[in-house]
Amino acid sequence: MKERILIIEDDEAIIRLLKRALTYEGYEVHTAADGESGLTLARNHSPDLIILDIMLPGMDGIDVCYTLRAVSSVPILMLTARDTVDDRVEGLDSGADDYMVKPFDLKELLARIRALLRRTKVDRPEVYTFADLTLDTSTRQAAREERVITLTAKEYDLLELLMRHPKQVLTRNVIFDHVWGYSFRGESNVLDVYIRYIRQKLESGGEKRLIQTVRGIGYVLREES
Repeated sequence: MKERILIIEDDEAIIRLLKRALTYEGYEVHTAADGESGLTLARNHSPDLIILDIMLPGMDGIDVCYTLRAVSSVPILMLTARDTVDDRVEGLDSGADDYMVKPFDLKELLARIRALLRRTKVDRPEVYTFADLTLDTSTRQAAREERVITLTAKEYDLLELLMRHPKQVLTRNVIFDHVWGYSFRGESNVLDVYIRYIRQKLESGGEKRLIQTVRGIGYVLREES
């Protein structure tokens, strides 16, 4: 699976540069031009790392960092033109894991990204988040807000696959290959049965449906229109 990087930056030239370089390196890249949009993308796409500018329209990068840190341990690399010692201290104190000043050397930036990703793979289990749904890979439990949801082994595997690919339509064959194995020859409706089990657990508190049926194709994790 590609590691996901979210860039929260309002300079279009820097966005283009970073997106091109990171995509070439094999990362899946999402971008936001302001703090509020960045927080929404962080909530919906569960990035593996965030590159964050400080000087953003509306909510600045410091406030974005504090907000993210209240709910997530995702590694944050601040990339900003603010270069005084006090600026660095403020950025790191707000929860950033690393701090680089513009103009920057692209090779160094890529090296720091790799180092942060290596460190976090060792230090923390992965937690996927989409809307109000979270999935903790260490406990293998899901939650809607504060309501904890216990899953069977196969339910967990199926939900994890969907949460690794939010808003991406997964065909029935792709799901069977990843969850049951490519040689699976079981009942054709077993997938629909497990989707129904998971929906019942995720929606038992009256929550909105997140697993949508794409008729004739498969399923997708997305909020209802």
